[in-house]
Amino acid sequence: MNKLRTGDEIIVIAGRDKGKRGKVSARADESHLLVDGINLVKKHTKPNPLKGTTGGIVDKAMPIDQSNVAIYNPATGKADRVGIKLLADGKKSRVYKSSGEVIKAA
Repeated sequence: MNKLRTGDEIIVIAGRDKGKRGKVSARADESHLLVDGINLVKKHTKPNPLKGTTGGIVDKAMPIDQSNVAIYNPATGKADRVGIKLLADGKKSRVYKSSGEVIKAA
């Protein structure tokens, strides 16, 4: 079970974007996430008349390692760690480590 999923709101805890918040838009691989507005780079693109794209410099979101982000806890307004808890009905659920509150699915 992945502790960070698509749709989770995260906060960056290390790197040049430290302190910024965003939503996870996709998982690049097992340990990297694509986050909206985080880890943006400038990409120089050539025009392609066959595809109808114009050339220029565009901002592109690059993957960020999941060790550099933490889930955002709206109750405390801070970063939090994620734990896995077995519920009474036998299902696994993600919980905030600080409070034990179940994380709502996005």
